[in-house]
Amino acid sequence: MKTALLVIDVQKVYTIKESELYCKQAAETVRRINSIIEKFREENNPIYLIRHIHKTDGSDLGRMFDFTGEAEEDFNFKEGSEEVDYDDALLKPSNAVEIVKNRYSAFEGTKLAKMLEEKGVKRVVICGFMSNFCCESTARSAHDKDYYVDFVVDATGTPGTYNFDQKMIRKYLSECMEAGIARVMSTKDCLKENHS
Repeated sequence: MKTALLVIDVQKVYTIKESELYCKQAAETVRRINSIIEKFREENNPIYLIRHIHKTDGSDLGRMFDFTGEAEEDFNFKEGSEEVDYDDALLKPSNAVEIVKNRYSAFEGTKLAKMLEEKGVKRVVICGFMSNFCCESTARSAHDKDYYVDFVVDATGTPGTYNFDQKMIRKYLSECMEAGIARVMSTKDCLKENHS
């Protein structure tokens, strides 16, 4: 079954310790992501590097930072800022396709679905940041578009919430995803798969 790798938002906003959205063990998460990228490169399967970026004037924000009806004065992911750059350690294969999004799901407002269809892709493997926002939203969108979905939970990262840390969110997402959205797996199990 033709399979594509979706590498979501491996950006400095999540991997630099000074960032308010820093994810603990980010470097380890990026290493896991890189091992999956390397596997897909060896198999000559499609790899999509996806980043979240907003226009500096905020004209493309929609409800991203205004979900309660009260807009935030400042916002993350501004075009041209260091935080939107890929993490320095991320592998960027020459044949990888780069996509920019401005919503949680990598399918929303992008040509991702069309690109996957043109490649004959039936399954997507999801990794990246944040586990419980862009990775989860992309997984749910992929499922709704009738793709088979593999969610590599330990190759996703999140700063957590007020009440739940990264470990708890990964566990929660694993149960939610595998209840009817995706096959949830570890990086180790993903690397054992034949994606061709």
